[in-house]
Amino acid sequence: MLEKLIQAAFITFLLQLIAVLTNTTPMHPKAVSPLAEMSGPVISSTFQVLK
Repeated sequence: MLEKLIQAAFITFLLQLIAVLTNTTPMHPKAVSPLAEMSGPVISSTFQVLK
């Protein structure tokens, strides 16, 4: 349990770091979110792999 918490904290830190580093370039928001483009089975299988 503690190992998964540490992994989640590390991944969150890396994502925040990437967000800060890429903030210097202008981003064009998409009209449709990537999750809306993915089908239900693909999303559920992705979450099952992450478990």
